[in-house]
Amino acid sequence: MNKYVIFIGGPTASGKTSMAIELAKTYQCDIISADSRQFYKEISIGTAKPTIEDRAGIKHHFIDSLSIGDPYSAGQFERDALQLIKEKHRNQDYVIVVGGTGLYHRAIYQGLNEYPKVEKDILDYYDQILSTKGISILQEELRLKDPAYGSKVDMDNPQRLIRALSIIKVSNKTFSSFQTSSINKRKFQSIMLSINLDRVLLYQRINKRVDSMIQEGLIQEAKSVYHLRYLKSLNTVGYSELFKYFDGTWTKNEAIEKIKQHTRNYAKRQITWFKNQDKWTQVQDLESAGTIINKHVSQN
Repeated sequence: MNKYVIFIGGPTASGKTSMAIELAKTYQCDIISADSRQFYKEISIGTAKPTIEDRAGIKHHFIDSLSIGDPYSAGQFERDALQLIKEKHRNQDYVIVVGGTGLYHRAIYQGLNEYPKVEKDILDYYDQILSTKGISILQEELRLKDPAYGSKVDMDNPQRLIRALSIIKVSNKTFSSFQTSSINKRKFQSIMLSINLDRVLLYQRINKRVDSMIQEGLIQEAKSVYHLRYLKSLNTVGYSELFKYFDGTWTKNEAIEKIKQHTRNYAKRQITWFKNQDKWTQVQDLESAGTIINKHVSQN
């Protein structure tokens, strides 16, 4: 067990990418993205992918690996990421996993539970509800049928809501009942670090990042995929707000302010998730992260 996977988590705009890159240089290893939106080739600005310059000299995986219309589940990510880690550990002692999607981190260090198969007509049923009646109907149904899961899931993420409600419908059980505490054994040691910034500073960074994204061409990028706005992969912060601007629901300035607001809200949920998970150590900067990693390695 002298092989390690270093997990870098935390809220959006907290500096995860830059920390991961510096650690990859130090430990001479590859980086795996655990961001559920960075898979997609067509959307780069709004997903805050590391730039080509950032990736120079460091191999990144699961970035630009899919098209936004390609189906891809957390279970598939678990299998693909574990296979990649196994291959990389043949020649290097470390692999870094970085991103803000807690489910994708957990898929690697713990594993996901087996869920019953859901037929397409059930998914289509909930998709129809979402498109005709709005997300609030799904939120209310989940709170009623599974309050335990409803209290911790991202209630603004329609994909998560539809998945949970579909599982409930086919199984007649709560979605949370499938989320056991059992942990699959891994052939590596996990070092799990979550960046914890001052909340005021974090929100300032979020607002500044959104302004930078607009300057870099986020509106043009959103327009390029507007015709595909029905895809679940595009029902996400940064794009859904601009789609409403294109539809005439909001002005340009209103859409930009909504992106900032919704990103801050998302960051709050990320902070809560990482704080509520076992084994994640809070860090503030690269120096504190390096200290914890070196301490962990020296003790094993």
